[in-house]
Amino acid sequence: MEKEAGPDAAAMRLDDPWYEAPGTAWGEPDGMGAAAPDGRSRPEERGPGAAEIYLEVQNSPAFREVRRRYRRFVVPAAVAFLLWYLAYVIAATTAHDLMARPVAGALNVAMVAGLGQFLTTFLLTWAYARHARLHRDRAALELRWDTQEMTRGIGR
Repeated sequence: MEKEAGPDAAAMRLDDPWYEAPGTAWGEPDGMGAAAPDGRSRPEERGPGAAEIYLEVQNSPAFREVRRRYRRFVVPAAVAFLLWYLAYVIAATTAHDLMARPVAGALNVAMVAGLGQFLTTFLLTWAYARHARLHRDRAALELRWDTQEMTRGIGR
């Protein structure tokens, strides 16, 4: 780790709550109930379980807003890209004269459109990453932290 990140990287602590989440091993109680004297488990009065917490988060306005922002970008972008791809494929199979028309030297319309497919893939990837960074990542991270805080006491 020292080569890639430097000598101080090993001492740096990542503040990610998911690294601190306790796990249960085989045969250990899962935190959902305590063992009764006869060996059977009995439920404890602990409050909401993980399922209820995740359903609460899923139904929250903040989660719905993150999903809405995601869909408002992804659906139109996916439709536009698929239409562009299908137009390219259809033109390549049906419009031979158009696709064979020279643009510059040995470069024809088919080659330009094919390279355009690569270019639009990279542009769409960049636009998606930018949109996520500017419009969704902070809200999603806040939801993640809130969910972690709500579930912190369940397994104890």
